[in-house]
Amino acid sequence: MLAATWSLFLFAFCSTICILTADPDAGKGVWKRFAELPRPEDDLFLYDTFPDGFMWSVGTAAYQIEGAWDGDSKGQSIWDNFTHGSSLWNSSTNTTTSPPVTGDVASDSYNNLEGDLLALQILGVTHYRFSISWPRIFPNGSVTSLNEAGVGYYSKLIQKLKQAGVEPVVTLYHWDLPQTLQDAFGGWTSESIVEIFKDYAEFCFRVFGESVKFWITIDNPYAIARHGYYTGKLAPGVRGDQGTLYRVGHNLIKAHAAVWHLYNETFRQHQGGQVSIALGTHWIKPKHMTDQDIRACQYSLNFVLGWFAKPIFVDGDYPACMRDNLSYLLPVFNESDKMSVRDTADFFALSFGPVLSFQKPDIIPKFKQSESINLRQALSWISAEYNSPKIYIVENGWYASSNTKTEGAKDMHYLKQFITETLKAIKKDNVNVIGYTAWSLIDGFEWDRGYNIRRGLFYVDFLSQDKKRVAKSSAYFYKDVIQKNGFPPLPENEPITGTFQCKFAWGTTANDLQVKAIPSQFTDPNIYIWDIHHTQKLIKVEGMIAPRHIRNCADYGSILQQVSLLREMHVTHFYFPLTWSFMVPTGNISQLNTTMIHDYSCFVSELARANITPAVSLWQPTGQNMGLPSVLHHHGGWNNESTVKAFVDYARVCFKVFGNYVKLWITMNEPNVETLRYVAGRNLLKAHASVWHMYNQEFRKTQNGQISIALLANWIEPAYHMSRSHIETANRVLEFNIGWFAEPIFGSGNYPSTMWDWLHQTNNKHLLNFYSGYFPEKDKEFIRGSFDFFALSHYSTVLVSQEMENDKVYDSYLQKHQMNDITWLTSPNKSAVVPWGLRKMLKWVKSRYGDIPIYIMATGIDDDQKQLDDKIRSYYIQSYVNEALKAYKLDRVDVRGYFVYSFSDKADPSYGLYSYAANEYVPKRSLQYYKKIIDSNGFLDPDTAIRECPEEYVSCPGCFFQTRKSLLAFIAFICFAFVVTVILVIYYSRKGKKNYSVYRL
Repeated sequence: MLAATWSLFLFAFCSTICILTADPDAGKGVWKRFAELPRPEDDLFLYDTFPDGFMWSVGTAAYQIEGAWDGDSKGQSIWDNFTHGSSLWNSSTNTTTSPPVTGDVASDSYNNLEGDLLALQILGVTHYRFSISWPRIFPNGSVTSLNEAGVGYYSKLIQKLKQAGVEPVVTLYHWDLPQTLQDAFGGWTSESIVEIFKDYAEFCFRVFGESVKFWITIDNPYAIARHGYYTGKLAPGVRGDQGTLYRVGHNLIKAHAAVWHLYNETFRQHQGGQVSIALGTHWIKPKHMTDQDIRACQYSLNFVLGWFAKPIFVDGDYPACMRDNLSYLLPVFNESDKMSVRDTADFFALSFGPVLSFQKPDIIPKFKQSESINLRQALSWISAEYNSPKIYIVENGWYASSNTKTEGAKDMHYLKQFITETLKAIKKDNVNVIGYTAWSLIDGFEWDRGYNIRRGLFYVDFLSQDKKRVAKSSAYFYKDVIQKNGFPPLPENEPITGTFQCKFAWGTTANDLQVKAIPSQFTDPNIYIWDIHHTQKLIKVEGMIAPRHIRNCADYGSILQQVSLLREMHVTHFYFPLTWSFMVPTGNISQLNTTMIHDYSCFVSELARANITPAVSLWQPTGQNMGLPSVLHHHGGWNNESTVKAFVDYARVCFKVFGNYVKLWITMNEPNVETLRYVAGRNLLKAHASVWHMYNQEFRKTQNGQISIALLANWIEPAYHMSRSHIETANRVLEFNIGWFAEPIFGSGNYPSTMWDWLHQTNNKHLLNFYSGYFPEKDKEFIRGSFDFFALSHYSTVLVSQEMENDKVYDSYLQKHQMNDITWLTSPNKSAVVPWGLRKMLKWVKSRYGDIPIYIMATGIDDDQKQLDDKIRSYYIQSYVNEALKAYKLDRVDVRGYFVYSFSDKADPSYGLYSYAANEYVPKRSLQYYKKIIDSNGFLDPDTAIRECPEEYVSCPGCFFQTRKSLLAFIAFICFAFVVTVILVIYYSRKGKKNYSVYRL
């Protein structure tokens, strides 16, 4: 009686301490905390290293890899029975094309121990998590049925691991219960199995414990209970009721606690190991950041992870939300049970990944919220909810399709994301993560998915005899991370200080210029003035009426407004397109739209008056008719060679009308679109060259401008930089995307050899079309060298590989699979922010085409249009300009100009430096960043003196005379009066001398 009273007192005391030190719902604050973190700074990739002694692991499960299902007297497991008797297994499967959907052979690790050990040595891991097959040691589940062969296999494995310097992390139960126990007791539905499991664990501790310092009792009890004994999707395939579901969970918790106490009381002091249970979880995010939705997320986690974690890590009882909602189903822990269950884990063993939730239908209660794969937030929640435990991630990773062999990139980049999020949890959130386990070491049997997916770091050909392990790109990636203990900072990622060359072109871009005059501007007799200093609006002058007059450039309020805003930006250049279909609606220059020409003339002249150099493209492929006059479009557009002549005629008009103002001409803006046919490409190249030669011969001497073509040039990066096929794919895509136009103009005069070789090699159906777009030798000479500079547009970077992961996004023409690195910062429209891609693109151009001037005519990204504090765009501008500076300063690339896309949201929604609403322009935060860069001509070192470029007068022949007619008239009058006065003075002076002479005579 005294002992019982003392025990109750101790329990009450410990419970009080728990209540005082642990808030059972402390994790609720995690969602709001992460929502308030600075963006995008917190989303950037973290270059840092893990703490010293961090445990780098890889894992497997016995049934998934061992095979030898009935070899050496092994007993049958519930998974043997489940796969042999369920719809997963088909005895008529053609084993010459696919393996039987069982774990009978799997990766055959039982007979290929050396292969697994070699794979571990290649990775360089410090720990290896594997599971012991209970029926391989005890065929009927009882210690009386000892199988020496099974014991010998695991003893040898552990011994070899220790010799290789790899610490074993041993799981006692990873889902393969002896079938005899299922048949005799109903498996985990019976409390009798608790003692049987304890006996099995005691044998393992006694035989293997001297060499094992980390034990996992049970793997993912949630999956066992729900899908083994409720949905029946996993072995033993029982479709039970909810009472069975929670009874199984209850027995699993008690079995774990019993084994922990066994180790703690009998083995810990001598063996010095640690014991835990591997708990699987998902992560859930609220659809709205409201208390109600956050509470629903808390419930979701408590019904999955908290079901097992709260009894073990907090107070020995289930979460309150489970008790309140499942009181009639949920078993009860009495006071003695609570004392026995609580605090029975030496660390928090976490399993996080698709095995729990992401590909299983109806797996978890979501409470109308959304699943997420944010490991970092899950770790923070666990730390907050369970008193900052040591967390050992004992299973994590992603998967690839069964078609993927050794160079799948998707799983590698998910692995990168998970490891990065773990690092952020440690460094930024102070979560005590002590180890990470990539899942899994080798390809194996993937439970209810059979062999339809692969999760291994090493590829296994399941149809081969030797089951050789071949390292995948993910294995080499993981090996590199382990060797470096994370992601050490790289010098090339550090920003630099410095300035660009003098007369550097700082500009902005508009995709669609608004210049058309409003009719009321010329019929309204009222007088307005433009308030450029305060409201930046037109203000009506009361009481003043003006007579009707012929419209002129001063009447264009919209033009004056835009020019005023451009001056506020401090840009030196403004890049915009002319609209061919507006200026020459019929395609025939004998029928010009004089109104539109006048509008454009006013715009370029006003820019010149403001000392802003117009940079103008003649054509870009946008709109319904691809920017062509409708007549030309309906007659085949650029597929028709007659469009070439029409384009030359149109360009000549533009040079005549606007050439005195425009000093930077682009013939075609981003013509290299993916849907373009080779015939059209040939005609585009001929049209560009024809216009360049025409300008060179007829206008250059008088107008002194420069002219080229602007190509879309996003960087293409190999999905895995050490894969030869990925590198070849990236080079091929670059040549087809950019070299197709760049090589004839800036290089050899011919199409890239890569294009020829690829089309011939693949006997591509586009080969004939390619030949029809081929031009003879004289055309090659005509096109080659038709440039004054290299102009490009660059927005982002993409990854490519040659393997087909998803046929819906696979380009069979170029045999490329395109993707993003999921660790990259992305915009609201999912565009990737990859600053170093711009530098690589600039270096590529220089390496291919020599040291030629390069203008970056457009680069930008979308951001939340409703936010003036556009943080993503601000970061984008600073980081991309800095990469351009690195190319200029460090790589000696002759970068001459940088243009931000775009000027305002009016023409380019979500991309503007100015927001636009209700005829009002408002500057965004990114504009201030860009203006500071312009004023510094780069990034000034605060410790050095400011280097200023001397201001130079920008010559603009014709600008002075065109824009200052009144002043010129006045000057002409003064000159005329002066000349007349001089003539009169001379005349009368001579006349006076003559009269004087006569008088003297």
